Amino acid sequence: MSFQQPSPSPQPVPGAHGPFGLGAPTGLPQPPKRRGRWLKYGAVAFVSLFIGVGIGSSGDGTAAADTAATGTKSEPRPTATVTETAEAADDGDAEPAPTVTETETVTAKPKKTRKPGPAAAFPGEGEYVVGEDIKAGTYKTAGAEDEWGCYWERAKNASGEFDAIIANNNLTGQGRVTLNSGEYFKTKGCQEWKRVG
Repeated sequence: MSFQQPSPSPQPVPGAHGPFGLGAPTGLPQPPKRRGRWLKYGAVAFVSLFIGVGIGSSGDGTAAADTAATGTKSEPRPTATVTETAEAADDGDAEPAPTVTETETVTAKPKKTRKPGPAAAFPGEGEYVVGEDIKAGTYKTAGAEDEWGCYWERAKNASGEFDAIIANNNLTGQGRVTLNSGEYFKTKGCQEWKRVG
């Protein structure tokens, strides 16, 4: 009688096709490949960039939108320009650049001023030429400044001679005098004289 050793059971062979090895994966499972997804997103980003650059270089999109919506063209928008002055480098040999200063001369017209003419009121102390220092006319004073009284004198000239006096008076109260052009009027110790006519 012969004794037969049992045959070993078949072991599955990796990658073999048969009842035990139906191509079952061995080892760790592999993640799905993302190559297609990367290409899709990259292409979308590239196209978006290309469209954005095209819109940006074509000008202001709002003007086109305004024209399409209303049928009228909008006014151009104001722009600001900034100018900077660059200073030349100091290399020691170069002469400094000339400074340009713009000057505008404005001539102001002076207001017309009246020449100071003869006064219509004057202090009660002094000697005046009628028509030159004071106006001709009738003047009034309230009287003496103190107890010594108020003296006035009309004269033909400033000589101080007795013959030059036309009229004179010593006032204790208020008084009036009419002065003509070319006369000399002397007043002493009186309150202010004011023209009343």
